[in-house]
Amino acid sequence: MNVETSIGENYHYELHEALLVYQGRGSSFVTRHEITQSKNAPPVLGPAQPLTVTFIDSLVRSIGGNVKAEILPENVIAKGDRMIAWWTPQRRKAMFYKNSENKAKHLNGKVFPQPALVWQVSEGNLKIRALVENERPTAGTKLAVAPFWNLSHHGSVCTGSMRRPESALVASIPSWEQGFYESNFTHSNIGRLTRHKGGFDGLWSALAGKRVPFPKASLIELPETLSQFIHEGRQ
Repeated sequence: MNVETSIGENYHYELHEALLVYQGRGSSFVTRHEITQSKNAPPVLGPAQPLTVTFIDSLVRSIGGNVKAEILPENVIAKGDRMIAWWTPQRRKAMFYKNSENKAKHLNGKVFPQPALVWQVSEGNLKIRALVENERPTAGTKLAVAPFWNLSHHGSVCTGSMRRPESALVASIPSWEQGFYESNFTHSNIGRLTRHKGGFDGLWSALAGKRVPFPKASLIELPETLSQFIHEGRQ
């Protein structure tokens, strides 16, 4: 069996090996087989062979291409295959609100102090948590609910029409942040977003246009640690 494909120019491939996947209840395994070919007969599978780490590494490199090493800046917390997590300190950002009920219309387009945040992109999905302290978190740092619309209980962002980068590279970080802040905040996915006595509207109304630190007392702290957020986000 021969395969030809065109990627700017023609490449010729020959069938060399086959992987067979066996599945049962709650488990699976893979066998590797060399292929014997003849002109007048279909390909024949050779005896099953165990997979080796060397073979798997070679296969992954050939499928994924040569991934270049990246220099990790100080704001990056963790980096994995198709995953990156970073943090941002307190700062001021404009936020945009748009929904059919005109809720939070008075907040649309104003600039607000932001809490320190932890961001994670995994498999093209964005998750965000808040940090109580305005400092780089460690594995055991407890996180807080990010007090924004469009987020789920797990911190997942409902991206909607948000412009999303196609990668989880260091270079894509500014685009992920820009896409989040420049999209419309349209609805709340969870019941309680802040401990502020005036609720969500009271919190952001009090902060609109102000040059003050984000009030950490308004954050809802979670038992979730940074380590849990990073690893559970990849499941």
